Amino acid sequence: MKEIFERISVRKFKDTPVEPEKVKQLLRAAMAAPSASNQQPWEFYVVTDKDTIKQLAAISPYAACAENAPLVIVPCYRTKDLRWEETVHIDLACAVENMLLEITSLGLGGVWLCAAPLEDRMSKAAKALELPDSLRPFAVVPVGYPDEHRPQQDRFDEKRIHYIR
Repeated sequence: MKEIFERISVRKFKDTPVEPEKVKQLLRAAMAAPSASNQQPWEFYVVTDKDTIKQLAAISPYAACAENAPLVIVPCYRTKDLRWEETVHIDLACAVENMLLEITSLGLGGVWLCAAPLEDRMSKAAKALELPDSLRPFAVVPVGYPDEHRPQQDRFDEKRIHYIR
């Protein structure tokens, strides 16, 4: 899949809205992710409100790039009725990776901004979204048409591969 080798972290966006059908496709891709015992602990907040985006951009110094994105998606996880609460971060990581690959596939750009497991960031994001206690924010993902282009770094390192024969 070429998107694996083309995906980059985009932090600069054009002032162009993302079409609703593309947003839905991103969410479909996220929800197609594998999940422990198929528990699918995810909920997704789709944010276009500029005031809320500004609050999300303030959850950490690294999130400032979100302020100029036309769209921010905040994947959250449920804290109740889970069979394997120990795996929710893994499930959400898979969902975010699927979303990032679909972002690339659709000609969009995005970046994964960490919230979980850092409590201060999670609290700020939860407050911005007015989340119920039963939901916890996992990440902040600004999305838009990229206003920056560069090739992906080649991270392949043969020295990190160990064969046992």
